[in-house]
Amino acid sequence: MGVQVFDAPDADIVLISCEEQDPTQFRVHRCILSAASPFFHDMFTLPQNETEQRSPSNILVTETRDTLHTLLEFVYPVENPVISSLDELVPILGAAIKYDFTAVIGSLRKLLVSPQFARGEPTRVYAIASRFDLEEEAQIASKYTLSINVLDAPLSEDLKYITAFSYHRLLDLHRRRVRAAIDMLKLPQDIKCMQCNGSTFSVYATPKWWYEFERRAREELSVRPTTDVIFGMEFLAQVAIAAGCPRCAGSVLDSWKFLEDLKRRIDELPATI
Repeated sequence: MGVQVFDAPDADIVLISCEEQDPTQFRVHRCILSAASPFFHDMFTLPQNETEQRSPSNILVTETRDTLHTLLEFVYPVENPVISSLDELVPILGAAIKYDFTAVIGSLRKLLVSPQFARGEPTRVYAIASRFDLEEEAQIASKYTLSINVLDAPLSEDLKYITAFSYHRLLDLHRRRVRAAIDMLKLPQDIKCMQCNGSTFSVYATPKWWYEFERRAREELSVRPTTDVIFGMEFLAQVAIAAGCPRCAGSVLDSWKFLEDLKRRIDELPATI
């Protein structure tokens, strides 16, 4: 019956992977599974007949050999395996939750929302967390999604497994934060430009750079309601150039305290579901 992995000579349990052809046998220890998982602990307390007591019990599982092997590497006192993709992580997390491997679940929850995954695929991480009812991880992932256009995120199979409520919560977070951030785009009257406000007739006029800043900031915040872009030097330089006023660049620099405070207030807006 297929290859043997985790081939302990003193094994008293044999886990068999789900492949129809050449399934893999994992000869493991009842005591380790029982200590790591209340699920297996309860299973092993059931009465056994004499034959089962004399020879290792076979347990056919629904996980593939790769998933089972990685899961057992987390369970056994060996170095934790490297998981390099969400495609690899999801079935292992699902199996860990299914069999209630509490310590493994804790490790995988941390890995799920690590920058390795949450920065690159935040919407997918949010969907995975929601699928498995991991509320804390869903909140962390929702904050990462603010840095992307969530409506333009790649379509993921993981979205099939979440509720409309979970997805609506994410969209609602973006909508509320967009509205609140844009409402803050108001320039105080003491912000001036030496040229834009240099005459008696224009002393109360709004500096031209602010019109550019507000327009571009609205566009950016509408899709990514964070301060990552709009307070960067590249963005501010483009604003000053587009204003078409030779003195507006100096006005932008002189307004650094106002811009710093505006950034802080936007950053303090609710950032999670």
